[in-house]
Amino acid sequence: MIHVQNVQEIESRYTSGAYSKRPLTIIRGDGCTLWDDEGNAYLDATSGQGVALLGYSHPAVIQAINTQAAQLMTCPEIFYNDQRATLYSTLATILPSEINHFFLCNSGTEAIEGALKVARLLTNRPEIIAIKRGFHGRTMGALSLTWNKKYREPFSGWGIDVEHVTLNDLAAVQAAITDQTAAVVIEVVQGEGGVYPADMTYLQELRALCDASGVLLVVDEIQTGFGRTGAWFAFEHAGILPDIIALGKGIGGGMPMGAVAWRGEPIARGTHGSTFGGNPLACAAAIATIHTLRDENLPSLAKEKGTWLMSELNRRQLPNVREIRGMGLMIGLELRERVTPILQRLQEIGVLALPAGLNVLRLLPPLTISYDELHRLANAIEEATHA
Repeated sequence: MIHVQNVQEIESRYTSGAYSKRPLTIIRGDGCTLWDDEGNAYLDATSGQGVALLGYSHPAVIQAINTQAAQLMTCPEIFYNDQRATLYSTLATILPSEINHFFLCNSGTEAIEGALKVARLLTNRPEIIAIKRGFHGRTMGALSLTWNKKYREPFSGWGIDVEHVTLNDLAAVQAAITDQTAAVVIEVVQGEGGVYPADMTYLQELRALCDASGVLLVVDEIQTGFGRTGAWFAFEHAGILPDIIALGKGIGGGMPMGAVAWRGEPIARGTHGSTFGGNPLACAAAIATIHTLRDENLPSLAKEKGTWLMSELNRRQLPNVREIRGMGLMIGLELRERVTPILQRLQEIGVLALPAGLNVLRLLPPLTISYDELHRLANAIEEATHA
């Protein structure tokens, strides 16, 4: 067992170098609170980058994991499994009835990779249209969709054929579509790109354009799914039906999991696979998470709490905040300065938050956050942005 004082030294010595780390060692979590190795408590408005929808150490998820771990932890998809079948049927109850196929994987970026393969297999077309400021992951296919050049340029020439167009510009999509276009990939709310919601009318018109062009509409719900925006899935706000949906982050209640969901035909055997995808342990956690989200009415509460928090922050007329935008408990504050000093000040007063670009403060608290904790979060933001 490594002594806690050595954690940062050892990680710094052996790390890949891929991550920019904050000088903070987190060792425990409960509800919406995290503790460091010195016993300091922090209100968490990151949810582990959107993962911990139910907060930390939720009893339903712990019980599901413990029970399943004692029974069977891994089972590849060359066999049938009760937990996998239960998760399929559970997902079918919260997704549109037309969505009738699922591929289970281990992360959101794997879900995007799977969605790209499904789109190409269903259409036999090679080209993809994605949205500027979009972020879909860092594996090679997902990276090709991601707009920010700092992520893409080191791997230029390795990706798939993608054309990027501006969000909410239907004419740009129409001009980019060719007879070789397989799909348009979009986030209903751009997370990493600055918490920019798409216009709902634009999404409806985009759906119609894709239908008219024989192009599939792929919606990335990795950060927005499972209640984050105040509905089970963000596309529901626009009343549209995607062809393919990429899921991840909160689906497993903290366990690594992703999924591709689509309507239409299944893909051919052998065209995709995952050793750990759909393992019983992750499936059990996901089942418990979905049932808890439903039983506690957390998607609707996320809408109410997010509306309250944005209204409260706007009421305070924070001078260093240019704009507040978002949906549900996915909120971005566009600042008049760089976000890093604000994140540092928040951490000093016991609150953890995220960036979304150079000058946007991103809030992704667990959906279980209380109104007392929301008050504390608002107070901390006011203090940090006034400093």
